[in-house]
Amino acid sequence: MRYPSAVEHQMQNFFSSLYGKYRRRYAAVEAAKLGHGGQEYIAQLFALDPKTVRRGLDELDRLPDEHPQRVRKKGVDAGAAATSSPTSNRPSATS
Repeated sequence: MRYPSAVEHQMQNFFSSLYGKYRRRYAAVEAAKLGHGGQEYIAQLFALDPKTVRRGLDELDRLPDEHPQRVRKKGVDAGAAATSSPTSNRPSATS
């Protein structure tokens, strides 16, 4: 199976925005979706050694099954931060 050329172009652009382990892991996910022949196709599409795609698959297999409950640190919520301004407490220049 091959993706349409427009999709391949989008995938390549996204791939180029990543670095290191994230490139390997993205390539691995795409290869896994394709099944038989996927590793070779994705390696060619992203100009990778097929061993790099296999390494990404190995990394995905070793990721923890559980994810942390909290991604962001405790603090001001996004809504409050968006409505307040750091300069709102300062006296105006005209007062």
